[in-house]
Amino acid sequence: MTPLHAPLPTSSCTAEERALRQELAACYRLIAHFRMTDLIFTHISVRLPGPEHHFLINPYGLMFDEIRACDLVKIDLLGRPVEPTRYKVNPAGFVIHSAIHAAREDAQCVLHTHTRAGCAVAAQPAGLLPVNQISMEFYGRVAYHDYEGVALNLDEQKRLVADLGDKPVMILRNHGLLTVGETPAQAFLRMYYLEKACDIQVAAQAGGDLLLPPHEVCEHTQRQFNEPARPVAEGELTDPDAMDLAWQALLRLLQRVAPDYRD
Repeated sequence: MTPLHAPLPTSSCTAEERALRQELAACYRLIAHFRMTDLIFTHISVRLPGPEHHFLINPYGLMFDEIRACDLVKIDLLGRPVEPTRYKVNPAGFVIHSAIHAAREDAQCVLHTHTRAGCAVAAQPAGLLPVNQISMEFYGRVAYHDYEGVALNLDEQKRLVADLGDKPVMILRNHGLLTVGETPAQAFLRMYYLEKACDIQVAAQAGGDLLLPPHEVCEHTQRQFNEPARPVAEGELTDPDAMDLAWQALLRLLQRVAPDYRD
């Protein structure tokens, strides 16, 4: 029997692919570290450079805190491995992720979770509310997709893509959360704060009536989060390096607690 973590040949890996493998493996480890996993289920994928539309996804059967750069499976848009692998791929992951990668050039990384808070908000008719400053990063930027059953039907792909449109995050009704990003770092940080926004919302709702800021304040706060390089008014500050600094801090965390993710 082949050992679970026997090393795979990486001599054919370009430096760019190797870097993306390490970034994606970091995402898996961070989702595990912050307790956003669902055993071996849910997925994070990243598109590889080139016209082939190949992408990397998790090996079906590994826990997220096991995944290393060399374990990630390279598949095409039909879900077929494009190089030797001992692992399977979750078919539901292929249906969701391949559809988005094919439709959105900016969706280089796609991240999907089934967390308690995310699933709770996904079951609420109003969806994500501007309950807190963290929630307002996503004000007017959340897509919604109605539940159709376990994502095994290829026909659902066109509806999922249409519902996502050009939004950076989507709440899958009665299912979970999804974020996209131009990099794994961007997709992860969006998910981290989307999850936190859902958690805050569920906690606030348990306390009774909610106090929500006016539309104008929510719009202003959304721009502060998502347009850090915009022209600013006199006396206003910006923080354009915030997300890069946060990602580097997260990588240092992994280097301390799970340095084998890079292997």
